[in-house]
Amino acid sequence: MKQLMLGNQAFARGLYEAGCAVASSYPGTPSTEVTEEAAKYDEIYCEWAPNEKVALEVAFGASLAGRRSFCGMKHVGLNVAADPLFTCSYTGVNAGMVICVADDAGMHSSQNEQDSRHYAAAAKVPMLEPSDSEEAYLFARKAYELSEEFDTPVIMKMCTRIAHSQSIVETGERTEEKRLPYEKNIAKYVMMPGNAIRRHPIVEERTRKLTAYAEDCAFNRVEMGGTKLGIITSSTCYQYVKEAFGEEASILKLGMAYPLPEKLILDFAAKVDKLAVVEELDPIIEDHCRKLGLTVIGKDVFPLEGEYSQNMVAERLGKEPPSYKSLGEALPGRPPVMCAGCPHRGLFYTLSKNHCTVLGDIGCYTLGAVSPLNAIELTLCMGASVSSIHGFNKALGEESEGKTVAVIGDSTFMHSGMTGLANIAYNQSASTVIILDNSITGMTGHQQNPTTGYNIKGDPAGKIDLESLCRAMGFQRVTVVDPYDLEACDRVLKEEMAAKEPSVIISRRPCALLKYVKHQPPLRVDKEKCVGCKSCMKIGCPAISIKDGKAAIDNTLCVGCGVCRQLCRPDALQPGEVRK
Repeated sequence: MKQLMLGNQAFARGLYEAGCAVASSYPGTPSTEVTEEAAKYDEIYCEWAPNEKVALEVAFGASLAGRRSFCGMKHVGLNVAADPLFTCSYTGVNAGMVICVADDAGMHSSQNEQDSRHYAAAAKVPMLEPSDSEEAYLFARKAYELSEEFDTPVIMKMCTRIAHSQSIVETGERTEEKRLPYEKNIAKYVMMPGNAIRRHPIVEERTRKLTAYAEDCAFNRVEMGGTKLGIITSSTCYQYVKEAFGEEASILKLGMAYPLPEKLILDFAAKVDKLAVVEELDPIIEDHCRKLGLTVIGKDVFPLEGEYSQNMVAERLGKEPPSYKSLGEALPGRPPVMCAGCPHRGLFYTLSKNHCTVLGDIGCYTLGAVSPLNAIELTLCMGASVSSIHGFNKALGEESEGKTVAVIGDSTFMHSGMTGLANIAYNQSASTVIILDNSITGMTGHQQNPTTGYNIKGDPAGKIDLESLCRAMGFQRVTVVDPYDLEACDRVLKEEMAAKEPSVIISRRPCALLKYVKHQPPLRVDKEKCVGCKSCMKIGCPAISIKDGKAAIDNTLCVGCGVCRQLCRPDALQPGEVRK
């Protein structure tokens, strides 16, 4: 059956048809939908793991047991999963194991632009790179065959444009793979030094075989057109090249990103007058070509950062790009902002008002760094806020302990905040950690996590009690506060920062966008009382604006949280009427 599919949806369909039995992932844009779509198939056991390292280890365990498995993550998640990745490259697999990593060139929702192809080369694991939804579907199926043929995990590298664009996919039926028997093999699976040293030559021999395989595999193909220009490309750049040049140029499309072929590239280069490499981010293919002695156009004309486009490809390779109409005037800026009624807003307002040094973390609450709250001063990686505040306070002592806090979301805390918190409890800095518990994983689109009490399908699941957990880790001071209550936030914050021992504040209120959250009626403005002081604007709520010198409330956005009312001394912001 032919249907229009997102790249991630097509990838999930490929996993299903290939007989995948177990999938464990951590949500991360742009990879999240692969696992969400896979969870719609009852034949695949799917779960959200606490972090990517755990997810990869779960997938490895399922493979070891003889069932085809999968784990998914975004590019920075592969950093977290790198430890098991490098070693399961040595052990190999039993049943097929596929790892999805989704890169984010352009940093649409990420803290860096990371090229995951480096991981494939460093771990010596084959990597496939689809260029549309159809290939995402087909490559997912073929990846399991590759994994089992060569006894290796296989990485599928997606990117934002392939993951979130749509194209036609012709789907088939699921093949139910028989469970492979698990056989005890200490030399293969116990990676103590004496065994690992004997596995390394096996990995190198596997890479040589995979390189030979890449010379004539279905993932790589030559499309001969005009011979004045030959272009070697992959992934979404293949689409840009085709749109820009069509049949005017010859193309070598590499669907296998690692290992790269040699003879195939040399033969292609010999057929064209001029050779170019078009690839986003790092010059992986270009450097490989140069090592083969080829002269290529590459990063001397293309940037190392950001996404490409068909117009850029045409321009940089000397072709006039197609004309297009531009907007008559610049669009107004749309800076990112926390949603109306976001539970984090009141807490960040309190931190900003108290002139706290705030070490932040990864999540939608990172928006606490932007105007007008301007609260967060650091965002590094998942869990870094908790570890960093300990080092910060150890370096400065009492100078910082009474005015510095770490903030971290509930899902991020479960991902990698707990170890940092254990370090605070063990090595005793008087650090104040604030867990922003909005009862969901917000930034990636409302996925469940170990603190919510529900699994990936929304069914009841094990629920971790944050207060009990923090106390069990050695914290005597654990306080829960409602971030809509500014007075309580201010009081608790001052008390905990003044304490001469480690403390945890749990700021708890569900995300305003959760379907089960019942909102109050939108507030209304008493124009007679409003003096135009703009105090209500200090919290940066998108539902509030100033019109004709007076506050105005957007009824389509306001959820009646009442945080702004607590800032209005003239009492001009009043409860709205209950809608019938």
